[in-house]
Amino acid sequence: MEFTQEVVVQVPRARFIELFDDPDNLPKWQEGLVSFEPIHGEPGHPGAQSRLTFRRGRGTLEMVETVTRRDLPYAFEGTYDAKGVHSTTRNEFHEAGPDATRWVTHNDFEFHGVMKVVGLVLAKSFPKQSLSMMEAFKTFAESQPR
Repeated sequence: MEFTQEVVVQVPRARFIELFDDPDNLPKWQEGLVSFEPIHGEPGHPGAQSRLTFRRGRGTLEMVETVTRRDLPYAFEGTYDAKGVHSTTRNEFHEAGPDATRWVTHNDFEFHGVMKVVGLVLAKSFPKQSLSMMEAFKTFAESQPR
């Protein structure tokens, strides 16, 4: 399943990247994030792996992020692996004037095993969740001092 989402954040790109690139900010815009634990390499840099744990309903979701490309302030890419799911996210950051950033994400989800059925049933929720997370970052970033 592939989809693209886009949001314009009323923050200059340099400030956007500063906020986006700080792992301490993740819980401020990634709903349910309980922990971000570096496993290997320098977080945010190609080859680095980190474990992200989210609280979802009554359970938890654990995934491993592997950074595949860091070309800030233009792009950031990674893969995310959880039980039965592999996803690739390509983030692009475009200047949308002197005080705004257009953030575009290209997402590709692959489901395995029982998650193939879950992926079919919940197919519409993945783009909604992605956009919701982007909008949460927008709200967070626009509320920060410049």
